[in-house]
Amino acid sequence: MTETAVDYENLKVVVFQLADKEYVIPVSQVQGIEKLIYITRVPKTPSFVKGVINLRGVVTPIIDLKNRFGLGESSLNESTRIIIITLDDMDDMDVGVIVDSANDVLDIPVGSIEPQPEVVGGMEQDFIAGVAKIDSRLLILLHLNHVLNPIKSGV
Repeated sequence: MTETAVDYENLKVVVFQLADKEYVIPVSQVQGIEKLIYITRVPKTPSFVKGVINLRGVVTPIIDLKNRFGLGESSLNESTRIIIITLDDMDDMDVGVIVDSANDVLDIPVGSIEPQPEVVGGMEQDFIAGVAKIDSRLLILLHLNHVLNPIKSGV
C-alpha cells in the first residue's frame, strides 16, 4: 500500500489516558502531541478552558479534557500531554486538550467499533462516537466536534 492510499478497513488512532480509561481520536485530526508548557489563563472562561499557549507562533486554546468530562481537575506531571487537534467544521482552528498521558498509535479494525452503549446518558453520550474492544482493552472513540464545541454539547 502506498503512503497516499487510504485504508478503509482500519482506523488509525492516537490512544490517550484519562482517569484510568483509554480514549482514542483519529490520527487524521491530531496535529501534534506536546509536553506540558506554560498556559496563560483567560478570564471569564468555563472551568475546563485552562487558557491559551503560544505554540510555534500560533495562539492555541487549551481544554482540560478531564475537567470537561466532569472527572475533576487534571493532575499535571511528567506524563501529562497536550494533544493539538484540528477540526474541519471549526474553521480549521487548532485546539489543545490536556490528557493524563498519550500512550500509542493503533490501527483499529472499523468492524470492531460498536455504537455507544445505551447505558450512557445525559450530555456525555454526545461525546462518545463508539467503543472498540481490542484484546483486553476497551477503547472509547470520542466525537471531538461535540467535546470541543460548547454550543453543540449544551454547555
